[in-house]
Amino acid sequence: MGQVLANQGKVLPDDDGADLREIGFRSLDFSELALRVEDETDEELNFDAAGLRRIATVGDVLDFLADLQRP
Repeated sequence: MGQVLANQGKVLPDDDGADLREIGFRSLDFSELALRVEDETDEELNFDAAGLRRIATVGDVLDFLADLQRP
């Protein structure tokens, strides 16, 4: 997540409760992050739009991606 933000000249906050809109993390950024995770894990992430709507903070993104990687 930090790399995706750094590519835009932004910094990943230390606070997992930071609001994604406030730090400028958009849905396109999430897509890029998901692709990077898929490349790293060699597994396709399957998720639905409804699940994405609940994501509002940095911690939500990290938890969501961790949940997707669990068997």
